[in-house]
Amino acid sequence: MSPLALSIVIFLLVLGGIFFGAVFRRVLPGHHVSKETQDVVRLGAGLIATIAALVLGLLISASKASFDTRSTQIKQITANLILLDNLLAQYGPEAMPLRKAMRDAITPFVDRVWHEKATRGPFAATIEGERLYLALYALSPQNETQQSLKARALQVSADLAQTRLLLFVEADNAIPAPFLAILVLWLVVIFATFSLFSDLNATALTFLCIFALSASCAIYLILELNQPFKGLMMISEAPLRNALTPLAQ
Repeated sequence: MSPLALSIVIFLLVLGGIFFGAVFRRVLPGHHVSKETQDVVRLGAGLIATIAALVLGLLISASKASFDTRSTQIKQITANLILLDNLLAQYGPEAMPLRKAMRDAITPFVDRVWHEKATRGPFAATIEGERLYLALYALSPQNETQQSLKARALQVSADLAQTRLLLFVEADNAIPAPFLAILVLWLVVIFATFSLFSDLNATALTFLCIFALSASCAIYLILELNQPFKGLMMISEAPLRNALTPLAQ
């Protein structure tokens, strides 16, 4: 289920908690809605609300950190590609076929990374990447400058491959279903207590709906941040696709 659909379901469940509290209030005996009973229920609801707020805050923080890590890795790959291309440009005309091959390999590389992370598929090295590394290794320097540039290019290529592997092996922080179910249960209980001891007039109902929507949006934000390679908050692939300018003919 998509984050948006799941958040809508959670919103409807929380609304159901509000109306359940209002209906349950009507069938309770009078002595069950005494001042002492209200104080006990509200204290318990306050405790659950505190726990839920802490959990939501920690989940948002962890999801944002995970999203930022993947975004940084994509930026690092982009920077390494640009640096590698500059090193090959300084190497001389002998590296021109390599630079052209790099540009041809970018589009399939980006497509593979985004599809791989979006579908959580298995890792597979690209044929283009392997050919590029072998061609880079096969360069024959003619002087000390070219020798130094080749060594530096090989190091940058290794750094790029390492970042690519890190991007793959770092699993997305998907929220376990039981954990999410318990969090939603807490929210339903909290909102049920809001309507349990008070009449639901238009103003109260409107604001309770706004509060329920806000809680659902917080969970939606967490779910979206946990899938950085698809959805509305997807990491942009444009900088990586356009990292290398076309070569002059």
